[in-house]
Amino acid sequence: MAGQAARLSIRNVSKVFDGKKGARFQAIEDISLEVRDNEFLVVLGPGHCGKTVLLNIVAGLESPTSGQVVLDGEVMDGPDPSVGMVFQKLALMPWKTVLQNVEIGPKFAGVGRKERREKASYFINLVGLKGFEDHYPHQLSGGMKQRVGIARAYANNPAILLMDEPFGQLDAQTRYAMEQEIHRIWEQERRTVIFVTNNIEEAVYLGDRIVLLSECPAKVKEIYEVSLPHPRNMMAAEFLRIREVISDNTDLAI
Repeated sequence: MAGQAARLSIRNVSKVFDGKKGARFQAIEDISLEVRDNEFLVVLGPGHCGKTVLLNIVAGLESPTSGQVVLDGEVMDGPDPSVGMVFQKLALMPWKTVLQNVEIGPKFAGVGRKERREKASYFINLVGLKGFEDHYPHQLSGGMKQRVGIARAYANNPAILLMDEPFGQLDAQTRYAMEQEIHRIWEQERRTVIFVTNNIEEAVYLGDRIVLLSECPAKVKEIYEVSLPHPRNMMAAEFLRIREVISDNTDLAI
């Protein structure tokens, strides 16, 4: 993927928050990054190091204190319909079924009932929830809820999909299953994905490239190209070598 054109450019982005009594907190500092078309980019860093702030800026939910985000040659100024997001806390509407939750984006966009139902059904099937269309969130497991969130994001047809530690609250077995699923879905429905995590193994398992951030204020510490073929074996010698290299460059726990 080296040499591939950038779809999105993060240019010298910094973010400072004003606190009480004139105190200021710098979350991220001078981050520059080129995101390639259709790549699976993982942003890896310690907890509370500014990863979510960076993702919110790319999503247009936060404004940078300095710098800019450029999408397809245009400077972003607020949310863009071509950028979707999967949050760690999904905020599914509990009074709506799986189908109704997934189709809500196309509904707000004015897509007709028949077309949006077909689209929602397609992505529900894609994430492995066929047969659960009429279930409500309280009837689903944690992993199934994450699948609904992923289907909902894809149903909006984003060119770029942002994922903010989507599996952080899942148990280890479910998390591993979801890592396999998210890569399968990405292989089938190619999008540019920016995936945030604080888990080194998850980063190496999923990423085409891994952007390692420092402690706050977050800066780009290193960028790793990961050329391992998929599906990746977490016990393979090269996987373990890459994990060790990244681990030696960070305070993150393996």
